[in-house]
Amino acid sequence: MGLIAAVLFAIAYFLHGNGTSTNVWIDPTSLMLLGLVALSLHLLGVGTGWYSRRR
Repeated sequence: MGLIAAVLFAIAYFLHGNGTSTNVWIDPTSLMLLGLVALSLHLLGVGTGWYSRRR
């Protein structure tokens, strides 16, 4: 989930830097919010893998 957040943040950064006009679902703000959701899920432990449940 952390990797997904990083990718979404990078795409949002490049779209914002280029000033590209895109659809409402793919604008930098919505990608930033999706990245924050993925980052918060990562911090909650979602997507950490099966090995963390064995402990």
